[in-house]
Amino acid sequence: MNDPAAAVLERARALVEDRKLSTVTRWKESHPGALAIGHMPVYVPRPLLEAIGCMPVALFGGGDAIDIIRGDSYFQSYICHIPRSTVELALLGDLSPIDGVLFPSICDVIRNLGGMWRMLFPEKYATYVDLPQSFEPDIGGAFYVLEMRRIARELAERGARPLDPARLGEAILRENERRAAIAELDALRREASWRCRASEAYLLVRAGGVLETREHTALIHEFLACARRRSGRPVDNVRVVLVGSFCEQPPLELVRALEKSGCEIIDDDFQLGMRMIDGPIEIAEGEDPLVALSRAYLEKGRDTASRYIGDLVKGAGLVRRVRESQADGVLFAAASFCDPALLDQPMLEAALTKAGVPHTSFKFSENMGQFSVIREQAGAFSDAVKLWGAEGAAP
Repeated sequence: MNDPAAAVLERARALVEDRKLSTVTRWKESHPGALAIGHMPVYVPRPLLEAIGCMPVALFGGGDAIDIIRGDSYFQSYICHIPRSTVELALLGDLSPIDGVLFPSICDVIRNLGGMWRMLFPEKYATYVDLPQSFEPDIGGAFYVLEMRRIARELAERGARPLDPARLGEAILRENERRAAIAELDALRREASWRCRASEAYLLVRAGGVLETREHTALIHEFLACARRRSGRPVDNVRVVLVGSFCEQPPLELVRALEKSGCEIIDDDFQLGMRMIDGPIEIAEGEDPLVALSRAYLEKGRDTASRYIGDLVKGAGLVRRVRESQADGVLFAAASFCDPALLDQPMLEAALTKAGVPHTSFKFSENMGQFSVIREQAGAFSDAVKLWGAEGAAP
């Protein structure tokens, strides 16, 4: 039977696998003098970039599409894979459409990647984005507003448009439309996973890393219209929340292997840059849109290892997500050597154990090619949850 969504998914896959960023090249050709600004696949204020005429481009590394040769000579062997493949892509010339990169404050590895980028490509813009560690509006909020103004000013010196509040407000409205579309996509996964699998949502959201906001929103809406016409029925899979993959992304085939193992991923932290803010970014009447962006990050940012949560209880947010999505358990899928994820994991596991939520864990790297062991582990977890519930699936 023909799948009405197949053509949409094929377009999304082509965007995801286009490591030479030809879509970005075409965008620059149609916008002479405009800048394409890369960022790691976690949160940065993308509406700010669009408001000053820049194209935000999420950099996901090379995945399993390239062999790391030169990239390995710039970093230690005991760190995650994504900085090495990012440097490899850049040295191959595949990232040449990028005019600069924002390196958000995730971890020391990304900080070091920012320094390596400056050394290798001194002609390109590069800056470290310090995200607020205080949730007080007059402290962390004010600091973040200053950071965003600094970035806008420095990019304007390189050819971007000057920051204009009206344009930023329009960019935030477009971003809200995209977030609403992604929320619809995620709701369909939770309510009717046979109409939208996690692997499909993975492709659709990740494709937005090389699209303008309106174009990405249209792509998701087109898929949703097709997916809702799909025939099918629920399958006897265990419903799981997957956490730990907020920066380096697992190979698509790994996500599919988990699905084949009997685990229905109904919530995750893939492409966290598109999902960090829960709900719309609200602008009060007469308010500076930069303040609204800052407040949204402080008040609506997702509880994750890549975001400081102050005095909040570690793991409470994850337990809440499990309850709200009616999940049966949690998969910890962290990139090998990912310090933020692996340091958080014991606290999250303790919270889940206390709440009686089954969980299991494994590690991956973006260039991983063999998934049989992980598939068997996930399959055993799925069987245990179905047969014995939380007690039988306890680690």
